[in-house]
Amino acid sequence: MKCRRCREPAVIDVRRHNAAFCQPCFLHHCREQVRRAIDEFDMVQPGERMLVAVSGGKDSLGLWHILSELGYPADGLYIGLGIGDYSDTSGRYAQEFADRFGYTLRHVDIRDEYGFDVPTGSRAAKRAPCSACGLSKRHLFNAVAMEHNYDVLATGHNLDDEAAVLFGNVLRWEAGYLGRQYPILPATDGFVRKVKPLVRLGERELAAYCVLSDIDYIVEECPMAAGNRHLGYKEVLNTIEERSPGSKAAFVFGFLEHAHHRFAGDATEEREDLGPCTVCGAPTPGDICAFCRMQARATGTRIPVTVTTSATMTAEGAELDH
Repeated sequence: MKCRRCREPAVIDVRRHNAAFCQPCFLHHCREQVRRAIDEFDMVQPGERMLVAVSGGKDSLGLWHILSELGYPADGLYIGLGIGDYSDTSGRYAQEFADRFGYTLRHVDIRDEYGFDVPTGSRAAKRAPCSACGLSKRHLFNAVAMEHNYDVLATGHNLDDEAAVLFGNVLRWEAGYLGRQYPILPATDGFVRKVKPLVRLGERELAAYCVLSDIDYIVEECPMAAGNRHLGYKEVLNTIEERSPGSKAAFVFGFLEHAHHRFAGDATEEREDLGPCTVCGAPTPGDICAFCRMQARATGTRIPVTVTTSATMTAEGAELDH
């Protein structure tokens, strides 16, 4: 194979682009895809302070590195979730990466600062582990970004992630979630702007970027992810992509171009119904946000808990997935 860009011997092929690349040109390709996403969706303005949600995996570390290469200085934030050795290992990868490149990495240990960990919170709140984990991360990423006056929160959601989430939301016609599924969610009262600069890159490309950039990352999957339905959606979409390269990108960007606006109003209505949590001040559809309720149940703290209706549960998506 020859590199499409320079005609030197290629080291990787990207079937959905019908192209192969040598190492330097592939790294350029990844940076260019992120730059295009930032420009297309107007994600970041010059001089704005950016915080990157970091997990120690290929996507978040690759994103952090690419942003720096493109001239977007950013700090990182790692949330220690208390998931045994997995959390210890992922935190170590994140810190070693930050130390190597001279980046600033903030840490929040949920057990030390909030008195519980994700496994305990999952059991206490009767939530699936991935639900308790996602709730905690979304709440804390936004809380830290607001507290330290960051303008933008960047997450490592890649094309495969977005396709799987979209697939699941379409299967259930979750109008509110579909209205919020966009590469940028603007800042509103209590929410920092949230962006997904990796929306044009797939998991395989991010893994290759890290390998070719000599970036070490945690390879093991979270031990609590077994049974996560989005992993099943990814398997289905991978089968389709294998037979028809480019299907995931066509699915996601076709939705963004032709259908997202049809659901945007549902998300706007949910955001308008949010008020400050009486415990932490975060936007919530009830008196107390879902994170504070989970913390109270996990730690045995007595706080007033509102009755959760189906409408409130739907609105919590706006609270957490903003």
